[in-house]
Amino acid sequence: MANGYKILWTDHAMNELSNTIEYLEENWTKRDLKNFANKLNNTVDLLSTNPYIFQKSESTGIRRAIVAQHNTLYYRLNDEVVEILSFFSHRKNPNKRKL
Repeated sequence: MANGYKILWTDHAMNELSNTIEYLEENWTKRDLKNFANKLNNTVDLLSTNPYIFQKSESTGIRRAIVAQHNTLYYRLNDEVVEILSFFSHRKNPNKRKL
């Protein structure tokens, strides 16, 4: 696709991202936050240009992109749209992960 894939964040993923940012603002420095934002932007840019680059689950078809040491982004492809399903923080219990 010439212009890249459209990125669509689900409400669930946006809530998780908001919660993560809130936590980071309370516990990290501004420099750490900026580095995190750059990593997230780079990951989303990669998804837009080549969503097949990250690992795919054989059973569900959901792909996983590690954004930072403590954060993973889960997504799936729907035609020309990358649908971000979850922005999971590894600080949480993995059994609470919702996709």
